[in-house]
Amino acid sequence: MLIDTHCHLDATEFDLDRNAVVDAARRAGVAAIVVPAVEVANFGAVVQLARSRSSCFYALGIHPMYVDRAEDRALEQLAAELDRRRDDPALVAVGEIGLDFFVDGLDRVRQERFFDAQLSLARAFDLPVILHVRRSQDTVLKHLRRARVRGGIAHAFNGSIQQAEAFLSLGFVLGFGGAMTFERALRIRSLVRDLPASAHVLETDAPDIAPRWIHRQRNDPAQLPGIAQVFAALRGLPLDQALSATGGNALRVLPRMARVQSGHGPADPAT
Repeated sequence: MLIDTHCHLDATEFDLDRNAVVDAARRAGVAAIVVPAVEVANFGAVVQLARSRSSCFYALGIHPMYVDRAEDRALEQLAAELDRRRDDPALVAVGEIGLDFFVDGLDRVRQERFFDAQLSLARAFDLPVILHVRRSQDTVLKHLRRARVRGGIAHAFNGSIQQAEAFLSLGFVLGFGGAMTFERALRIRSLVRDLPASAHVLETDAPDIAPRWIHRQRNDPAQLPGIAQVFAALRGLPLDQALSATGGNALRVLPRMARVQSGHGPADPAT
């Protein structure tokens, strides 16, 4: 089962052809797309995507790169939205949240305060989390050990094998996408090959992190089958086994996605 566990389908890059992009992904065999929010301002957009397309699911959270411009009341707004939508089966996680120690100038103290608060919300609403962990794996792990949320996905993972094993021990799986398709991505490829079958999920991070065959172009969820082919080759597996493992892992850590168990779920409304 092909599941894109991380796609910013609400991004402005898709404003002119968003429905066509979703249709192309479905024709390519993508059963589900998870669309994580990045700030309060796009909560409505990700919710609407899930309402209009049965293959779309969403997460609500405040991305670490958006924390500096977020108002303090943003955390209260997030809590209110999670409470309002607690029974919505399309709400699968709190995310995208985490820490970014790669971009210069971001306030680390504020990032960590927002991260802690959002982990507390995930625990209170019994939701998994979708994590941003760029150059911040050890600090993220420190917060996770204290918060003890129910697991989730460490998106675009590029840490060490020891860090990977630490995330796995806390109930997380690791997201792999376009970066894996480049031969020079030696660390990522070794994680794909060496970690157990229960460790991986697939993602595009569209419109970003395009695979090598569309390098420097807009990424989209219809690229996921090609990414899956590379993943299967690195694992030395038939494609169907690779899809069964990664799709099963996604459903395990995001259990509200149960409606894709039997395929694409109900048909999308006409667009």
